[in-house]
Amino acid sequence: MRIRTGDVSAPAERVLLDDYFAYRAAAFPTAGAYSVTMPDPAAFEPPAGVFLVVEGDDGAAVGCGGIRMLPSPETETVRYEVKHVWIDPAARSHGWATELLLELERRALELGATELVLDTHHTLESAGRLYARLGYLPTAPYNSNPNATRWYRKPLR
Repeated sequence: MRIRTGDVSAPAERVLLDDYFAYRAAAFPTAGAYSVTMPDPAAFEPPAGVFLVVEGDDGAAVGCGGIRMLPSPETETVRYEVKHVWIDPAARSHGWATELLLELERRALELGATELVLDTHHTLESAGRLYARLGYLPTAPYNSNPNATRWYRKPLR
């Protein structure tokens, strides 16, 4: 497994994002209610953010995730948001989602982040367990994402 920097507008990364959104839409509790917003490439270019691709042992892209800078309610906080973390179901059970999140955290620190936030849906139980295991704490909603029912934060410094 290898994690590389990606570009949300590149063809291989678009396939991953399309697969991610299709997976999420199919699993969403209310059919047809999942809202898809393709990421803005500029939001995932340093220093605004970064997008990463997980490649399996055979070199095939099997997952992705990114961080993007958000305005912070506190002047001393530099807040980045974790977005689009996904490992293809056929490539799960190797710990790659953990490695991806840890690499996103490392990159966020390099970009000067003092806090990470993310939103998710309560039906994504394994994701919630992963976030808790890595130190993400429940927090008040920081956005109005119609796909989210839970919000988390993690201080980095």
